[in-house]
Amino acid sequence: MIVGPCIALAALGLAGGIVGGRRWPRVWLALTLMAATGGLGAALVLLAGGADWVWRSALPVGGEVIHLRLDGVSAVFLALMSVVGGAGAVYSREYWSDREQRRSAGRGRRWWSGLMASMGWVLLSANGLHFLLGWEAFTVCAFFLVTLDGRMKAVRRAGWLYLAASHAGTVCLFAFFALLAHSVGSWELGPMREHVELAPLFWLVLAGFGVKAGLFPLHVWLPSAHANAPSHVSAILSGVAIKMGVYGLVRFSGWLPVPAAAGWVVIVAGMVSAVLGIAFALAQDDLKRLLAYCSVENIGVILIGLGAAMLGAAHGGNGLQWGRLALAGALLHVWNHGAFKALLFFSAGSVLHATGTREMSRLGGLWRAMPWTAGAFALGSVAVAALPPLNGFVSEWLIYLGLFDAVTTQGPAAAVAVPAAIVLGVAGALALATFIKAGTIVFMGAARTRRPAHAHECGVLMRGAMCGLAAICLGLGLAPQLLRPILLRATAAWHPAWGGVDPGAPLVPLGTASLAVAMALAVGVVLVFAHVRRNGLNRSVTWDCGYATPGARMQYTSGSFGDLAARWFRWILRPERRLRRPRGPLPDGAVLVDRHPETMLDRVLRPASTGVLHVSTAVRRLQHGRLQSYIVYLVAGIAVLALMVLLGGSQ
Repeated sequence: MIVGPCIALAALGLAGGIVGGRRWPRVWLALTLMAATGGLGAALVLLAGGADWVWRSALPVGGEVIHLRLDGVSAVFLALMSVVGGAGAVYSREYWSDREQRRSAGRGRRWWSGLMASMGWVLLSANGLHFLLGWEAFTVCAFFLVTLDGRMKAVRRAGWLYLAASHAGTVCLFAFFALLAHSVGSWELGPMREHVELAPLFWLVLAGFGVKAGLFPLHVWLPSAHANAPSHVSAILSGVAIKMGVYGLVRFSGWLPVPAAAGWVVIVAGMVSAVLGIAFALAQDDLKRLLAYCSVENIGVILIGLGAAMLGAAHGGNGLQWGRLALAGALLHVWNHGAFKALLFFSAGSVLHATGTREMSRLGGLWRAMPWTAGAFALGSVAVAALPPLNGFVSEWLIYLGLFDAVTTQGPAAAVAVPAAIVLGVAGALALATFIKAGTIVFMGAARTRRPAHAHECGVLMRGAMCGLAAICLGLGLAPQLLRPILLRATAAWHPAWGGVDPGAPLVPLGTASLAVAMALAVGVVLVFAHVRRNGLNRSVTWDCGYATPGARMQYTSGSFGDLAARWFRWILRPERRLRRPRGPLPDGAVLVDRHPETMLDRVLRPASTGVLHVSTAVRRLQHGRLQSYIVYLVAGIAVLALMVLLGGSQ
């Protein structure tokens, strides 16, 4: 069996990376790539037809025997973690180098290896207690990676917010695993669909894993953490770490019985996250914060597919067909989003590395100095907008097809499939507008400040990581039929009744459509170049709207693009505007500043937490150390209890 040796190779590489991460960066990179290769090999061998891998240790940890399992579901996420983790390690050797980051580079390598090891442990663990241990280690490693540049106050605040939100989710997961172990008499995990009494525990699963996944409105930690972390850390947070929340939802919705309303709640939560996530993204001026909110949108897309799968499984009959199709699209979108979002964060990191700013309103015209980065960002933008011939198109269309098939059924599932398909379309249109805004503001036009004038292209390691992910996005878009056996294995592992249903049939026509679009684009490019070569280029001044000397300040700004979202979604975005109009015939200046706050954090959670703090402070004043007062409290409590007993007896 080849899966076991591959897992052992990955564990050996990660262990060596943790030990040697500080002093030997090249050795660390080699060990990390060895671990990534081992993890990817194990996942692909199993998904290509290998048997599930199960291993039990002879020695207990915490009173429980270590039980590891790799099946079709966990293999999908393990493969993604291996690819993005390996690419991020290559990228970080140049982006967060020892020469530029002497104090934190070695520390970052150790925490990176620890993050990959703990996430791999979560994916393999089949014991609730050990799952929680791995989950907590994963959270702590991510915290120290987010706060690598702890000298900045914004970074420290983002790290603590992430840690607080993560532990709130962990409390829900601790309650879930404890109640599960109490009900079945064991911490062991596995299929338990026959235990119908466990169905209410799904709500703890949704809350606990929803926080880590960044499900709206549980996403409050995500924008600041992704924006303030180093860009390679942002890539693995968005590409892999939030997918651990998705993994938990997929894993336990497949292993455990779920309430009748679970599918409806998940699909509606996905719809809300998809639309509001991309609305917040369109309003942002911070490039990395824009990408962070876009991750909330894509989590919503994945949950729409998962919710449809849960409805299909509950529907039975032909629901198994469209449900499995939606689940295949959701799992494929997990992979696709991990690839193109890591590519986009790498591109944003290259821009930040070259210019020192994430504010799009300070950039412009970077494609001349950074053609590789501009090309990578453009390719990632096409993928995230779900346009052919790239991978985002394939996975989202699988979800569409599942929803379209659900519409034709006679039952309540059709009632939610129509609005879900409409929401997917709206989110896709807003995503296209968002990345047209980001790409044109950052890379096209003229430089808006002096910062882009000193921009330079990134080095070979950063370019290599971006090119590798770009190749994956293009390959999965042009040849999705190669993924058919992988999707068959993964979806069959989620639900036992889906062994005879094939979700991969639409992959061939989708691949053909992508290939046709790619060929049409290639022919168009060839014709344009041939025309230019034959006739040359005619250069002239563009239409300047009456201005004889147009300047950089006359360009469209990030705020002008985002004004559309601000007006449509003003009820949730709650924009803050500072306006000083020009006055007099010769005005000395004017100011217009738009700010879009973190609505859920600033307008809901912070006021609520302030209220709780005031109440707790008032209660704390009762603890003053005077014995007489404590006796009064005790007598008052006894009197209240006696009164309650008397009132209860009289009734």
